[in-house]
Amino acid sequence: MQQVQFKTNINCGGCVARVTPFLNKAAGEQNWEVATQQKDKILTVTTSALSKEEIIAVVNEAGFKAEAI
Repeated sequence: MQQVQFKTNINCGGCVARVTPFLNKAAGEQNWEVATQQKDKILTVTTSALSKEEIIAVVNEAGFKAEAI
């Protein structure tokens, strides 16, 4: 398992609720979190199966942007 981080525009509880079904399906519950209190809104995903590009695609599908850091 590896942790990958992304700068996102997921900036509030409503945004997290909107992206939750997408990330739960792709990465699994409890395998991701968004630090909305941080300036860069860091998304951390713990995965052994998903590439950074796949995670970015999932976030984009949910209507948000993500950039690997």
